[in-house]
Amino acid sequence: MTPTSELRLGNAATDLTPATAEAETAKVRERCQSLGISWLEKPPDTDPLAIAMLTAEVAVRVRAVPVRVERGRLLVAMFNPLDVGATDEIAAITRMPVSRVGVEAAAFGELMRRAYGTTAARIAESLAGTSDSPNDESVHNVDAIETADVHRMAEQPTLINLVNLLILEAIQSRTSDIHIEPFESDLKIKYRIDGVLIEQMPPPKHLQAALIGRVKIMAMMNIAERYIPQDGHITLRFEGRKVDLRVSTVPTIYGESIVMRILDKSNLPLDLQSLGMSEAHRATMDRLIEKPHGLILVTGPTGSGKTTTLYAALSKLYDPRKKIITIEDPVEYELSGVNQIPVNPKRGLTFSIGLRAILRQDPDVILVGEVRDNETVDIAIRSALTGHLILSTLHTNDAISSIGRLVDMGAEPFLVASVLEGLLAQRLGRRLCTRCKTRKALTEESKSRLTAGEVAGFSEGEWRRVGCEECKKTGFRSRLGFFELLRMNPRLRNGITKRLSVTELKELVGAEFTNMRQDGMRKAQEGATTISEVLRATQDVDDATP
Repeated sequence: MTPTSELRLGNAATDLTPATAEAETAKVRERCQSLGISWLEKPPDTDPLAIAMLTAEVAVRVRAVPVRVERGRLLVAMFNPLDVGATDEIAAITRMPVSRVGVEAAAFGELMRRAYGTTAARIAESLAGTSDSPNDESVHNVDAIETADVHRMAEQPTLINLVNLLILEAIQSRTSDIHIEPFESDLKIKYRIDGVLIEQMPPPKHLQAALIGRVKIMAMMNIAERYIPQDGHITLRFEGRKVDLRVSTVPTIYGESIVMRILDKSNLPLDLQSLGMSEAHRATMDRLIEKPHGLILVTGPTGSGKTTTLYAALSKLYDPRKKIITIEDPVEYELSGVNQIPVNPKRGLTFSIGLRAILRQDPDVILVGEVRDNETVDIAIRSALTGHLILSTLHTNDAISSIGRLVDMGAEPFLVASVLEGLLAQRLGRRLCTRCKTRKALTEESKSRLTAGEVAGFSEGEWRRVGCEECKKTGFRSRLGFFELLRMNPRLRNGITKRLSVTELKELVGAEFTNMRQDGMRKAQEGATTISEVLRATQDVDDATP
């Protein structure tokens, strides 16, 4: 994010530490007296009509408070009356000639507090270096900011524009998440683009309370509550399409940290080919989801695209003659023709309770957002036994480990062997920009990280990123999946029933099985991604797959 000049409230060249503030003020006072500019030790009386001529944001930035109009001129009390640029800006905004008067630091803080509130005064004091210490707790401690001040500043047009700009640029950059992270001396803004966090130009630290307050207002959160996590939702229109933002806040020692998940349906690939699934894997997946009953699991860590894969499968499955119901936490995208239920634990709607209710709705296909406890596993397995096709997700490193995870959660091995039809494990890597990618000879570093068989596959060289305007100089554009798809066979079912270990089960998967690393390396050879992306995404499962 690149804030415009009018959003910058601070200037490093003029920020003073408390040790030098008094000496600097004395110099300014002496210079003003030589120029005939009055200097006040107490805050003057003000006219509300004059104060209304400047917004709080502008007043804080230029460190000036309009006092009253005298003989056609606006009298302005300033922390530094020698700031000609500030004087000219006030004259341009108010369209009146300006008369200046200097004010002592303590008196100026009181004047700012009377005119624009406590928060504005604290910000102005921190800019002027008149606080008690270089890292004044009042600037960083959430107790120091009054709710009324936060609400008022959050409604300022300039602040509203800043937040709108932050969200707009994120959507245009294909960002999946916006992170707002408060620290002791700065406020960091990060965009997660193609799975990688990229730090943006930060707004001034003293905008923290107002910026976070603005996001919370948009998400219909309680801005007065700062010490417990909150969840909210923002819906907006962007270029004629609906974009949803899922907002989460958590309290930290320097204020609230915010993450906004951007759910842009127009960017959701609803077919398995767009996700990067190979033709062989797609053919196998098609056979699995065409089954009238059984359990199909998609596994991987958080953020690996499991839900997107299931949505793509549901889109392919959709038929008006079928009843499809989902229960999710939360519902990330609305699917046409599909009944979607959001989990709501506060009102007693959990996965297990919702799944029981769904079975009374005469469904053909059920999507369970996540199998996360013994009760949900038990109901899902019994639903698959009674003629339903169940799709769900599970958190495991690879496909074969899902079997042991189900047993650990209380499922009987003979039931798992009976209902389980397929296991899909996946990771996400960045896709090379097709406009600027290039092929070069395999480097020694790449050779050292590959097996002999993998090196042979890159005899013509490896594909590398370059960077262009199309991909914003990153060399990557969008993401693709690295998959391993395990279809159950009689040997595996017999091994599960016999309670064989994961290591023993791996020997029964069959020679046709392709693990995630192998799938990724094939895509790197084809130029869809790079070797480093494959290794980054699959290194935690190198030893876990056969």
